[in-house]
Amino acid sequence: MKIALIAHDRLKPAFVVWVRKHEATFAQHHMVATGTTGTQIKLACPGLDIALVKSGPLGGDQQIGAMIADGLVGAVIFMADPLTPMPHDVDVKALVRLSTLYNIPMACNEATADLVVGWLTQMVH
Repeated sequence: MKIALIAHDRLKPAFVVWVRKHEATFAQHHMVATGTTGTQIKLACPGLDIALVKSGPLGGDQQIGAMIADGLVGAVIFMADPLTPMPHDVDVKALVRLSTLYNIPMACNEATADLVVGWLTQMVH
């Protein structure tokens, strides 16, 4: 299953640490990530299989949305920053809408992301 990984700028450093904590689970899956988020994760976890799309504001959120619509993404972990205005807020809302429409698990905070990782771990065993 392909997992989408996205994080807004202020949350990227903590998200990279969180991904490293769950690296063994992610190593059993393919991932796609927006450009900057994915690049930072690849530097911290070079063994992970992460395909990169464009940065979110440059169309990466829309690219992942298209993958959801095409059935290519089975879960989304999106550390969205609720305190910082986003110029591409429409794209973020579209991702949430598509995840809901296609019944794709979507985590938008660490507590829910931990639940998704638990689910992914059970799927492998």
